[in-house]
Amino acid sequence: MDMVTISDEAATALRNLLASKGAGPLTGLRLGVSRGGCAGWQYEMQIGDAQEGDEVVEFEGGRLIVAADSFERLSGCRVDYSDSLSDAGFRIQNPRAARSCGCGTSFEETDKPLAPEELEDCGKS
Repeated sequence: MDMVTISDEAATALRNLLASKGAGPLTGLRLGVSRGGCAGWQYEMQIGDAQEGDEVVEFEGGRLIVAADSFERLSGCRVDYSDSLSDAGFRIQNPRAARSCGCGTSFEETDKPLAPEELEDCGKS
C-alpha cells in the first residue's frame, strides 16, 4: 500500500483529540471506506485501536490506522484538518476520487490517481 500521509494541522488536531480522550498508546484515527454516500463510497473515521490486518502509520505523538478492507481505496491519501467558522474536522484528500460530494464524506472512484487540478467537486456544480 502506498503510504497514507497526514498534514501538520491534522497531526496536531489528532494529538490534541487523543490527549483529551485519555487515549492509550495503541489508539489512533481509524480510517476506512464502505459502499454508500451520495457518490458511491463513503469515508469512515473513528478513534479506536487497530484490528487484525490493519495498516498502522505512526507519526510523532499519534497514529493513523487504515482498515484492512480499505487499503486499495485509501492508497496515497492525505489526511488534513479544516477549522473554519462553518465546519471543522478531518478531511481526506484522495487522488483516486474522480468526484467528491459537497459534504466531503463520500466519493466516486476512478481507475487511476488524478492530479489535484483534475479533481471535480460535485458540491460546486
